[in-house]
This record gives sequence, structure tokens and C-alpha cells, in this order.
Amino acid sequence: MSHSPLLSLAVKAMDDKKAENIVALNMKGVSLIADYFVICHGNSDKQVQAIAHEIKKVMQEHDIDIKRLEGYDQARWVLIDIGDVVVHVFHKDERLYYNLEKLWGDAPVIELEGVLG
Repeated sequence: MSHSPLLSLAVKAMDDKKAENIVALNMKGVSLIADYFVICHGNSDKQVQAIAHEIKKVMQEHDIDIKRLEGYDQARWVLIDIGDVVVHVFHKDERLYYNLEKLWGDAPVIELEGVLG
């Protein structure tokens, strides 16, 4: 299955910084916000910031505009809007609390084996 280039770039950037439990949801037909949500977590504030920073850096290297980046300083839930893809980088505790995967349970999970493989 082919993936959105933005989705692949974001997932690879997360993986490069050892993001935990990366999940991509296909939001087409489920939400008007974005085509894809990508969710992961870090185990410390510094790791959350490192993941977010890497995503921002990779997007800039590919001349991709980041429309919005919120929550970086607090490092509990960083939201990165890159258009068709919205990235959620959580601190481990917040991920369990907000449980976006359950909240958007009607969105199909995207197989990332080809991206992370």
C-alpha cells in the first residue's frame, strides 16, 4: 500500500528519534481536519521535544510548510499541523489519558510496516 509522502516523512522522522508506539490513522471520511493523524509518544519531556524538532527539521529540509506547531515548550502534547497530516507527539502519561486512538476508533489504522521496515 502506498502512503502519503508527508505521512512517510513524518513517520520516519519520529522513528529516527525513537518515538514509541507510532500509529497512523486514515481520517479520510472521518474528519475534515486532516487526511491522516499520526500519533506517538516519548518517555520524557526532552524526547517529546526531540521528536517534534526532528519532524520540523525534516519538513523544512523538504520545503514543506508547517502550518502550526503547538505545545512544544510544555512537551506534554505537541501538535504539528503539516496540512493533510496532523502529528500528535505525546508524553507517555498524556497519551494514555487522552487515548486518541480510542476517540477516533472509527478511523482505519494504516499499516506502517513498509514505512518503518
